[in-house]
Amino acid sequence: MVTLSSKHSKTLELIFENPTRSDVNWQKIEKMLEALGAEISEGRGSRVRIFLNDIRAVFHRPHPQRETDKGALKSVRRFLIEAGVR
Repeated sequence: MVTLSSKHSKTLELIFENPTRSDVNWQKIEKMLEALGAEISEGRGSRVRIFLNDIRAVFHRPHPQRETDKGALKSVRRFLIEAGVR
């Protein structure tokens, strides 16, 4: 079991908040995933591949804004549930 810092715990809380937020910074999500032990690799363009607890996912980094939209945040939420984080 990984113990997250308070900053990463806050990011995790924001991801699972209802109603779904549209103001979570993508960099903070990536840093939290790294803290959980995820392997993150670059894909083509804005794609980023994430591997955590034998679960793989591909996400698109938001651009030009830094915040993740609601649809992408729901996908991150599903990924974390599948990976057994929550």
